[in-house]
Order: sequence, then structure tokens, then C-alpha cells
Amino acid sequence: MKFRIAQSVGMLILLLLPLSGSAAVPTTRERTIRPVAVPPGTPPICPSNVPLYKVHGYSAWQWGPGEDAGRKFDLMPAGYSGAANAARLLSFFSMSDIHITDKESPAQVPYVGWSASFGVAGPGGLNQSAYSPIMLSTTHVLDSAVRTVNALHKQTPFDFGIVLGDVCNASQFNELRWFIDVMDGKFITPSSGAHLGADSIGYQKPYQAAGLDRSIPWYGAIGNHDQFWMGIGYPTAKVKQALVGSNVLNVSAGNVLAPSASEGTGLYVGVVDGTTRYGDVIKGGPTNLYATPPTVAADPRRHSLTADVASPQDFIGEFFNSTSSPKGHGFYRANSGSLAACYSFEPLKNLPLKVIVLDDTCKSFSTNNGGAMYYGGGWMDAARMTWLTNELQMGQDADQLMIVATHIPIVPQAGLFNSAPQPQFYDYRTETNLLATLHRYPNIILLMAGHRHMNTVTPQPSPDPTHPENGFWEVETSSLRDFPQQFRAWDIVRNSDNTISIVTTDVDPKVEDGSPAADSRGYDIGVTRIIGNLGLTDTTSHACNAELVKPLSPAMQKKIAAYGATSAK
Repeated sequence: MKFRIAQSVGMLILLLLPLSGSAAVPTTRERTIRPVAVPPGTPPICPSNVPLYKVHGYSAWQWGPGEDAGRKFDLMPAGYSGAANAARLLSFFSMSDIHITDKESPAQVPYVGWSASFGVAGPGGLNQSAYSPIMLSTTHVLDSAVRTVNALHKQTPFDFGIVLGDVCNASQFNELRWFIDVMDGKFITPSSGAHLGADSIGYQKPYQAAGLDRSIPWYGAIGNHDQFWMGIGYPTAKVKQALVGSNVLNVSAGNVLAPSASEGTGLYVGVVDGTTRYGDVIKGGPTNLYATPPTVAADPRRHSLTADVASPQDFIGEFFNSTSSPKGHGFYRANSGSLAACYSFEPLKNLPLKVIVLDDTCKSFSTNNGGAMYYGGGWMDAARMTWLTNELQMGQDADQLMIVATHIPIVPQAGLFNSAPQPQFYDYRTETNLLATLHRYPNIILLMAGHRHMNTVTPQPSPDPTHPENGFWEVETSSLRDFPQQFRAWDIVRNSDNTISIVTTDVDPKVEDGSPAADSRGYDIGVTRIIGNLGLTDTTSHACNAELVKPLSPAMQKKIAAYGATSAK
């Protein structure tokens, strides 16, 4: 990989200042998308009333000023006041929770959210996970994000990119292929089955994806939706048959997103009608309303990616069927069991830094306190804990800075505006032990995650005040599916006192007016308000940009002092 550590301080300063010129791509440091408040007395509408989102202002948004939380010293000793940036060491981007969705699949569950009443978020707020009009254009949104990455890369080159899991919505083969094919720049047919509407409806029409700039290597991580039915349920024989068959899945009529719901009966889950402008949901509802079971055109490419819950090798193997680099996108074919999706890599040969990609998704329900069918929580077994500690110790012994990349966060703050700790594991003892393990390695600078579809920055300070270098930052990247629909750009910077700054910036994908990706922006804000996951008067951007300062041990301060030194002027 090309060596480009020594870059000018001027380039770093340029990154942090507003961009200008016709070729410049603004980030949320320059401008932000802000929902417009819904006035009191606005008629309540249902999620299914997509044409009325705009009429009643639920989908309204406007450009607002940029966001910058400034420099954060939460990990630093008391009284620390900062030091000047000296040189950029590494630049990369992350995406998460893209949720490429086969909207015509007979085993998705759109009817649940589509038929919800105004303000009803559903159990766990998951009605929006079941249905959002953005289902129509998930490949288009990813393509827009890739095009935006390419434009940013021309301004300030990225060393690599990483996708933090949940690229699929329901662990279907065709969903994964759409994701990889968009990244590779293939011709995309964004529909399945009979491909209804492909010749006349905008979001159904085939198109040419741009593909990620071939000079940017990208890496993958695995999420719960990449392995399990709707991200939470065991892929049972009934679910697997429904995926490739023609009968619309019949599930329990109660909480459809309960993990065991797939094994019940009483409700057809519905499908999107691709011949309709707004993607009406049809063939769903109580079974007693149907004289015969509703059907769709079967499609074998919808088959489940999970042949073995304990080892996600079917998912991993498909990353080797890609024309972009590196081969396998970080994964190793030889890995199996719960370690199949765990690996590490060094993004630059001449920089003492490695990225540890940890699969912290559930692989067994035997010790999972969430219940026998639930697979949506974070989880660690002995094999992965041993692997992780070995990787951390090797990085520590080699005097390498370390970044840990996972799908599910580890005791993050509860939300962007709520700093209370929020455990994400159903075995809380394991999660506490995992955090304690990470605190034993002072060379960890960052843990990045997705999963919760939100932007947060959580300091994880050292439990030993005499060794502040044992702390690290935890940062979540929001989802491309749900508001605020952003990815992140990152810069790792050496400061003049040999502390490290992690400069993190949210980016709104640049969309073309009138495109399916542009339509999704209003749809997303509208459904989030209507279902109740975004307050009617909330006009905040939900972006979170900051410069996160991390102390290093004396040994690492000495080790990195020369990196980028020729650029410090």
C-alpha cells in the first residue's frame, strides 16, 4: 500500500476548514440537514400515507449550519489544555447498517410498520425497522454514498474504508450481492422475483453503479442482520423455505418482530408492489382476510446466507466474489466457527497501527439471556475473547496503535444527547469483562461500531487515573437506512506533544435532485417522525463531529514522534 504518512499540516488544516469551489463536497462540518418542526395541529397520518408526508410537512427539511463539538479532552489528565496538530497519519471512512433490502421478498415484514398507527413505534421502536419507504431505494442510497466517498477521496485521499456490518436486511444472498455489486460498480437491477415496474418506476429501473474508487481498499465486518432473519430470529426451515418459495410468509399475529414469530401463524407479512410510485405494501394482513394464501414470483437468489448459525462462512465467502480490493476484503476463507469473521490488518506498511475487526454478534442461544430464539444482541464466547486478547497483546508488544472495529458497541452512552451508559450485551457480565479487557491495552485509541443507527461519541476513560493512556474513545457510525443517513470520515493525527487526535466527521451522501436516493431523504425523516422515533419539534441534525484527544504511553509517544515530522512546519 502506498506510503503517504508525511503530509503537510496545511492539508490537515484544509480538511478542518469549510470547503469551497465547484468540486468541493461539503460535510456536516459545513452544513447539516435539519428537519423542519411539524406545526401544532398538523393532521396525524399513518406510515402508509407516503404521498401525504410532504403535504403535511412531516418530511420537510432544510440546510442548516455545520456542527463541530470541538476538541474533547475527557481521556486526558486534569488541566490538560491541548497541543497543535502536527501531521496526519491516517485517513479512512466508515459506513454501517446499510440494510440493503429485497422489498419484494415474501419473507420480509413490511406490513407491520406499514399498517401501524400514527405515533406507534412498536415493541423496541422496531416498526420502522419493519417498514420505511427507504426500502425502495437502499441500493441507490449506497451508490450515492460511494459517489460521495469518491469525490472526497479526490480532495483528500482515503487510505482505506470499512463497512461495519448489517449490509443486508434479512440475510438474503441477493441482498449481499447487491451490496458487493454496488461497491464494485456493477450494473444493478434493484428488484427481484418478477421485477415488476422495472421498465417504468424510478426506484425499480436498472442502473449503473459508480463503484468505489479502485485505489481505495475496503474491508468488511459482519452484523446480526447479515446472519439472522430480520436480524433477530434463527433462520428456521420455515423461514428458509419461505425465502425461496412463492408463498408470502405467515407469522404470529402478535409481536411480529419477536424472534419466535416466524414459527407462528395468523398474519401475512406483505410485500412491496413495485408497480406503484410510492411502493405500496400488498399481500399482507390477517390470514382470515384471504381465501387463499397470497403469492409472489419465487426467486432462488433470495436464499438464506446462514447454513450454519455457529459459523458465518457463507456470508464471508461471497466477499471473495468481488472485483475490488483487497481479495476477500479482510476475511479469511480458512477461518471457521465463531472466529470466521474475525481478522486484523495493517492499513499502511510504514505506520505502527493495526485494525482489529471483531465479530461480536451472537452465535448461540445457549448462554444468551435474551431467550432461545433471539440473536440480535452482542455476544462473546471464549474463543473470541482468547483471539481478541492475543491480537491486542501482539499489537501492544509490537508498539502498534490499535483500532477495534465491531458491529455492536460496548457500553456506549445511551444516545447522542444522553451520556448514561447503555449496555448492549444480554450477558452483561461478558460485556463488563470485555470493556475491562480493552482497558488493559494502552495502545487502543479507538473502538468504532454501528448497530444502533445513531451517531455517538463515548469516552471510555482509564479506570486507573495514574495511567490515563489506558482509556480509549468509542464512536458509533449511524445507518445509511435511517435518519440521519450518514457515513463517517476519519483522520488520525499526531499532535505536537505526541498525543493522538481522532478527527471524526459525519457526511451526508450527495444526491441528485429527483433521484430515488434524494426521495429517500424526505421519506426517512417523515416516517421517523410519524412512527414516533423522532420528535415532531426536533430540528437537530443528529450529526456528531469532534476532535478526540487520546494520551499515549511514554513508549508510544517516543515511537510515533518521527512520523510525519518532516511535515511539521
